[in-house]
Amino acid sequence: MRSLDDIYRRYMRDIYRYLLFLCHDHHTAEDLVQETFTRAYLHIESIDDTDRIKRWLFRVAHNAFIDRIRREGRVSLGETEYFEQLWDRETPESLLLGKEAGEEALKLLEELPEPQRRAFLLYHHYECSYAEASEIMGIGLSLYKSHLFRARQKMKAYTERRMRRE
Repeated sequence: MRSLDDIYRRYMRDIYRYLLFLCHDHHTAEDLVQETFTRAYLHIESIDDTDRIKRWLFRVAHNAFIDRIRREGRVSLGETEYFEQLWDRETPESLLLGKEAGEEALKLLEELPEPQRRAFLLYHHYECSYAEASEIMGIGLSLYKSHLFRARQKMKAYTERRMRRE
């Protein structure tokens, strides 16, 4: 098995981005990453299969996020500045178009119910398989597929509306 330091280097950015999108706050996401890897340190011996580490870490991060929600009572929607900085800046025109489309997509993602948003992100952004994502979310495979299908339908409807406008 790899050392925790190797695991941290390999998965920290993905875990951070996932948590940042869930909580919308840089400092909270950093705290949750620390909490995730602290929990991982305490229970790393329980993972026998090194292929499952990514899935297991996302599950630990997800649980840390849920625990934080329960402690705070609700999730506060924060700034999306971090995601606005991720756009490719080739030309002023592409920057403007990309920023507008990205802002609209982020708004749409934020409007999705929490389970659909998580399902969409885990599959499309973090490239988890259906089984991995359903395990991370702690739900059955059929329920996960249902959440992902509904999220895709809403994103598709959004895209079709946008295409008609342009």
